[in-house]
Formats: sequence, structure tokens, C-alpha cells
Amino acid sequence: MTVEELIAAARGGSARATGRLLSYVESPRREAVLAALGSVAPARVVGITGPPGAGKSTTVGALVGSYRSVGMRVAVLAVDPSSPYSGGALLGDRIRMAAHINDPDVLIRSVAARGHLGGLAAAVPAAITLLSALGYDLVILETVGVGQSEIEIAAVADPTVVILNPGAGDAVQAAKAGLLEVADIVVVNKADRDGADQTVRDLRAETDVPILKLVAAQGAGLDEVVAAIDAHHRADSPERRAARARSQILSLAQTLLRHHPDLDRLASSVAAGGEDAYTAAERLFNVNPDVNPDRPAAGRDEA
Repeated sequence: MTVEELIAAARGGSARATGRLLSYVESPRREAVLAALGSVAPARVVGITGPPGAGKSTTVGALVGSYRSVGMRVAVLAVDPSSPYSGGALLGDRIRMAAHINDPDVLIRSVAARGHLGGLAAAVPAAITLLSALGYDLVILETVGVGQSEIEIAAVADPTVVILNPGAGDAVQAAKAGLLEVADIVVVNKADRDGADQTVRDLRAETDVPILKLVAAQGAGLDEVVAAIDAHHRADSPERRAARARSQILSLAQTLLRHHPDLDRLASSVAAGGEDAYTAAERLFNVNPDVNPDRPAAGRDEA
């Protein structure tokens, strides 16, 4: 089937066609899919991140149930670590949020990060565009939760929700990892455990964003979390959207540079003392080194 035929089939409800198209946006055929889609009104995107074991997938499952109860079509993109052998997603779709697997208006897809810095796969922006074009009202983006690199979620999500657990120094660790810098909402999950109130107090000393308690496995506190997400979305502005777009462009540009065909040659030259890192960086962008009078001279010791 052509890309156009796959899009028509996916819009007609074909899960197989949708899966094929999502595979395409993770491949060199991405541009063909985006070109066939044309201009698309974006779906809402909610980002879920946090340290391993915080209950992100359980929280996502609860959120899916809440949004489905009001008739919204929901897609979940779970960005997983890449296998060092196959490059595929290590965590399978079927072990996640099993209660929604058979709902035709819920799509759950694992996306391999494939070495992209920041916890987000390079294909994620294109996947969100595709899902928007296929009529999904909401995309929930769950990331691997590995710390500082997770801040890229803010480039595409509104809002970014950070999930933490009571005790164990999660508040301090989250602050050190940079997660609180991009959190629009902080949720203390498993709030029926000892230490939840203290964790909330610790977090209030670290951030001014809304801090909510949740027991995702039981649904306790879920309505408050959904209300906070919706309130944040209503407060969005053109300036915030432009800032997210800027971060997204820079993130994807970094990925392109990491795979630039001249990068290894330039790195070898710098390592051998043939040129300085400033000149090499400018060559990577095909910039004339002489146009920047502030560039340090080759071999200058910047220590």
C-alpha cells in the first residue's frame, strides 16, 4: 500500500495501517508520511516523566481511563530504552496498561529512543503529528525517567507532569536531576505510604508548581490531577508554544549533528591537535571561522 492508502485505511480504523505508519515515522520514510499528511491541527500532548519505579505507567493507565470516560480518543507513546542489539523497544506494548489494550479508541505504542539524547525518540514529533491527523484528541507521552536528560519532554508536552514517590529523598534527587526545572505539575504517587506529607513539604521548598497527591492504582486523587492538567492547558500561550518549538528544533538538530558525516573526522583532527574545537564546531555548521572575531585562536588554552 502507498502512504496515502495507509493513511486512508488508518483513518478508517485499521490498527494495522496505523502501526505501519508509526513504523514509517521511525524510518527514512518519515518525510513521505509528513508530506502526505499536510497541515494538521495538533492534538493535546501530556508528558509524564519521573524516576524509575515511581508508577508512571500506572498513572498513565489511570489517566487514559479518565479521558476515555469523557469520550476522548487517546494515544500513548511510551519512549523506551533502545536495545543495544536490535535497536528496538525493550518494553513491550502488551505489558503496559492492559485494561486498555482492547479499546479501539486507545492506541499504546512503545517507541525506541535509539540513542537520541533526552529520553525522547527523534520520531516522536512526527508520531504526534500523525496521531493528530488520525483523529486522536490526546497524546500521552511517557519517557524512560533517567534524570537530567528527561528535560526534553518539555519541548513537546503541555504540561509536563513529574511523578515521584514518598520518602527515599525523591524530592531532593528530582531537584538534583533537573526534573523539577521543567515540571509544570508534580504528583506524589503512592501517597498512601508513610512519608507522603513530608515529601510534599520538601517539594514545596524546591518548586512553586502545583503539587498533588495520588494513589494511581486506586484512582484516589485522579480527578485533581486531571483538573490540574486541564487548567494548565487552558493557560497556554503563543509565547510558550514558541518556546517549546524552539526547544524541539534544538533537540532534533543535536541529533542530526551527532550523526553528521564529518563529525568523526573533525574529532580526530581536534584530538591530534590539528585544529581547535571551536574551528571544528564551526566547520560542522559550514560557517566561515573568520566571521567570528570572538572565536579563540587555535591552540589557545582555555583552562
